[in-house]
Amino acid sequence: MAKDVLLTKQGLKELKNKIEFLSTERRREVAERIKEAREFGDIAENAEYDDAKNEQAMLERQISELEEKLRSASVIDEKSVTSEAVSVGVTVHLKDQKTNKSVPYKIVGSAEANPSENKLSNESPIGKALIGKKRGQIVSVPVPRGPARKLKITKIEAK
Repeated sequence: MAKDVLLTKQGLKELKNKIEFLSTERRREVAERIKEAREFGDIAENAEYDDAKNEQAMLERQISELEEKLRSASVIDEKSVTSEAVSVGVTVHLKDQKTNKSVPYKIVGSAEANPSENKLSNESPIGKALIGKKRGQIVSVPVPRGPARKLKITKIEAK
């Protein structure tokens, strides 16, 4: 059984849009590649055809995986999210105790995680360490090399 996938309303919308795009435009593009490859002649020795069929198989698997995520998705009721403690759906401001640098992160479910957009999964090492913590607390997060990073929660926003 698939585990529950936590999503914000925005994450749910993005997931549906991605499935829609892959199911329509990408499927058409791949079908067109297969059609063009068939016109190159003998399918048995046609690398273009094999490549297009492999791409089609990968696309169908990706669509299937995204649809499975959608079926097992639980949408976070952002009205019930509070700024009392860190939970999925909040934006938490963290100050690195070593560098004094402060960065806001949105805590999201694993399906929405995107570190380059400062969206951290509740299942990531930092996310796990933060869940349930309150403003003012210092959280120690293990890093691959060197001493653990100490992050202070300076602000919790529920939007």
